[in-house]
Amino acid sequence: MVAHLLSLKWRLLRNGFRRSPGQLVGIAIGGLYALGVVATLVVTLVALRWADAETAHTAVVLGGAAAILAWAIVPLMASAADMTLDPSRFTTSAIPMRQLLTGLALAGFIGLPGLSTTIVALFTAATWWRNVPAVLGALLGAVLGVLSCVVLSKVITTATASLAASRRFKDVSSIVVFVPLVLMGPIVAGVFRGMSGSTGYLPELARTVSWTPLGASWSLGGDLASGEVAAASLKALIALATLLVLFAAWNALLKRALVTPPYSGGSRKRGGKLGLFGLLPATPTGAVAARSLSYWIRDPRYAASLIVVPLLPVIFLFQSGQSGSYSMLVILGPISAFVLAWSIAADVSYDNTAFALHLATGVRGIHDRLGRALACLAFALPVVLIFAVGPFFLTGEWGWLPGLLGLSLGVLFTGLGLASVVSARYTSTVPLPGDSPFKKPPGNVAQTLAVQFGGMAVLFLLVLPELALVIVQSVTGDPLWGWINLAIGTVLGVALFVSGVRIGGRWLDRRGPELFAQLSVNR
Repeated sequence: MVAHLLSLKWRLLRNGFRRSPGQLVGIAIGGLYALGVVATLVVTLVALRWADAETAHTAVVLGGAAAILAWAIVPLMASAADMTLDPSRFTTSAIPMRQLLTGLALAGFIGLPGLSTTIVALFTAATWWRNVPAVLGALLGAVLGVLSCVVLSKVITTATASLAASRRFKDVSSIVVFVPLVLMGPIVAGVFRGMSGSTGYLPELARTVSWTPLGASWSLGGDLASGEVAAASLKALIALATLLVLFAAWNALLKRALVTPPYSGGSRKRGGKLGLFGLLPATPTGAVAARSLSYWIRDPRYAASLIVVPLLPVIFLFQSGQSGSYSMLVILGPISAFVLAWSIAADVSYDNTAFALHLATGVRGIHDRLGRALACLAFALPVVLIFAVGPFFLTGEWGWLPGLLGLSLGVLFTGLGLASVVSARYTSTVPLPGDSPFKKPPGNVAQTLAVQFGGMAVLFLLVLPELALVIVQSVTGDPLWGWINLAIGTVLGVALFVSGVRIGGRWLDRRGPELFAQLSVNR
């Protein structure tokens, strides 16, 4: 039975290479990336062969502990985790528990994550190629460490099986995993800065971690290389006990999962509550605004398009810390205004075939455009005001506030008006309803890029008056130009907002069926 499970996992992996050419290219790119990472780590481990024992011990223990943490965290955050041998699929199979545990554990080594971790772990023996006990200890530690990684991953996925079956959990986790990617620059820079400033701290941290389940197995080679046989023996017992506890926990969780598999059906909900539809006016504009706000709250595709907005202050604060000045923070307002306003440029495309509801009910185009724009403005305006005013509490240069606030409001209102026109005239290839927010479906990518970049260029031209007044103030140093910009930015922005809603509404009335036909193709 164990061999059958392994062959099943191998066939599933092999069949992945027989998909569409696009998926095959993606798999190839992922394989090349993994190969590059593995090669880099292997070369590093071999190079540590000639480093002093303390440096090698620190690198191996902390690196191994990071690997175990990664195997525990990734299944929680990545909705696309490997579920080809999901335990819930064996609920009707009378497989003995011991064979099922063994088969699923060994199957975890089949695939890029398991194979890459195993190769890198085994090469820790090259780091401790100093005497025979050290090499044997490193090999034993590699086996215990990799097994702990795989079994811990199984424990996490089995424990969260009911959550993983929830669409909301998948949607939220796919967005949460994107946050570290956006902040990767500040995170990596901060880690390297901390390491360079605390070289004495890392060896002490590694010695402490080596007595925990995270680092015990990875420290065996270093301890034996230094002649600390007693410490190595105790740490081997810690690593073995950790593995046994993980197996016991997995056994208990798996038994429960097989008896009570996760239920992904819908729950019964009581009617009578209108939600946002009961709060907003009972008008066509109010109904469209309520529907749009519901999507902003419940549809992860909308949240994913704005995930970068709350992270902008973090990024700019990091850049300011690097330069020693907070002056860069003053552009937070205009940038956040642009991102928020342009987020509705593909609003109709996100509707997909649900746009038929607007056509079937006879909603006028101007009501559709205004409702969507007001829904975005309901949360975009407070955010832009906070981001435009907040930085000046750090810089103290309040003379620039009126001008930059006028630019921010001009970009927000002008962008919403222009986006109302663009989304009524062109469609974009966006993730389909129910898909991952970061999945890019096939489609006319050239048109999508042309519409997006062309619209941004037009927006830049429309806000040139506000930009010119900011430049004039910077040249003359006269704060009066800032107050003028605040008035012009607000008035001109609102005027362009109203014009964009009207023009977009007329276009939508004239070519609504043709727009729906284009949306039907992107399914």
